[in-house]
Amino acid sequence: MGLAVSDALSKFEATGEARAFVQRFSVSYEFPVYFTRDVFSESGSVLLEAIRAEASNRRSRVVFILDEGVAREMPDLPRRVSAYVAANSTEIELAGPVEIVEGGERCKNAPELVERLQRLLVSYGVDRHSYVVAVGGGAMLDLIGYVAATTHRGIRHIRVPTTVLAQNDSGVGVKNGVNAFGFKNMLGTFVPPVAVINDSAFIDVLSGRDKRAGMAEAVKVALIRDGEFFDWLEEKAEALALFASEPLERLIRHCALLHMRQISNGGDPFERGSGRPLDFGHWAAHKLEALSGYELRHGEAVAIGIAIDTRYSVLAGLLPAGADQRVRALLERLGFSLWHPTCDARRAGRQRLLLAGLEEFREHLGGELTITLLSAIGTSVDVHTMDHTLIDQAIDWLRPREGV
Repeated sequence: MGLAVSDALSKFEATGEARAFVQRFSVSYEFPVYFTRDVFSESGSVLLEAIRAEASNRRSRVVFILDEGVAREMPDLPRRVSAYVAANSTEIELAGPVEIVEGGERCKNAPELVERLQRLLVSYGVDRHSYVVAVGGGAMLDLIGYVAATTHRGIRHIRVPTTVLAQNDSGVGVKNGVNAFGFKNMLGTFVPPVAVINDSAFIDVLSGRDKRAGMAEAVKVALIRDGEFFDWLEEKAEALALFASEPLERLIRHCALLHMRQISNGGDPFERGSGRPLDFGHWAAHKLEALSGYELRHGEAVAIGIAIDTRYSVLAGLLPAGADQRVRALLERLGFSLWHPTCDARRAGRQRLLLAGLEEFREHLGGELTITLLSAIGTSVDVHTMDHTLIDQAIDWLRPREGV
């Protein structure tokens, strides 16, 4: 290592000293995750509180971008957003009209949309003291976070997740990104939001399919970090399958807190290493999404990926027999289908296309392949190789049985 900069300066760079100097500084990140209802009611204070915590004494300029799917289910939302800003005009102002963009995975596959939104922010004259508030599902939040992070090298952004999956997982993290060159999340940044606002009113208007899809991440994080939470999910499975509001809100909250704890205490928030326990089941899930042409929701693919890797953990002798049956039963009781035709898509040489997901996952991690498996319900273990024969057996275990 070279000489510390402070030491070098104190010696006035004496002749003959080494010319390698170490630049060292740290940046502390902190942001609130709110749980509330009706964030855009004119008397609501949560959004203002989030902006006040970061803003200077001047009135803050804000750009609101809404997910098209949310605007369709809540057609009055653009008017309510404008009314909210008008009611609080002493502290915030609209930088431009409320913008509506396509949501879902398709929005992450559109480089022209990225550029259009970057140009939009520039045309509004926003700067690093302005705010971009994104209201939508996880894919749309990924997109807008990337747009905000790459315009002016970083415009402050606030996330208002509107799906179970976004509120309990992706929306509370620090990643932003879009798909590119045929790979999921190939382009992106690690830029934390200024705040995350989980509003339960948005969950009310979700389809049952989208509510269920988000539960997969709760099962995932319970399996790797919280056995008692898994027991609770088993106890409440029937109520959750019916989307009962009280247990669903509790699931979202506890799952979000577990994800937050892993990010803050896991030692690798920006994923510089190879281990990514929060991606349990995801090497298969990402590939299944792509193979299905994104017909599968992310959470639906994750449910299949979880089941594959749990069964593999048993076959590899890491997890006691029977635990795989518990996991499969819970996922099925929640209403997940654990088979899709793409599970059996094969190359001419008869190898499953899904197996290519391992190498793609390794490339995305960089360096050594690291896959999270289970040693117990609530406890994870990392491995660096996977036996393709055992993976095939795990997938076949999920194949629907005749007459069932």
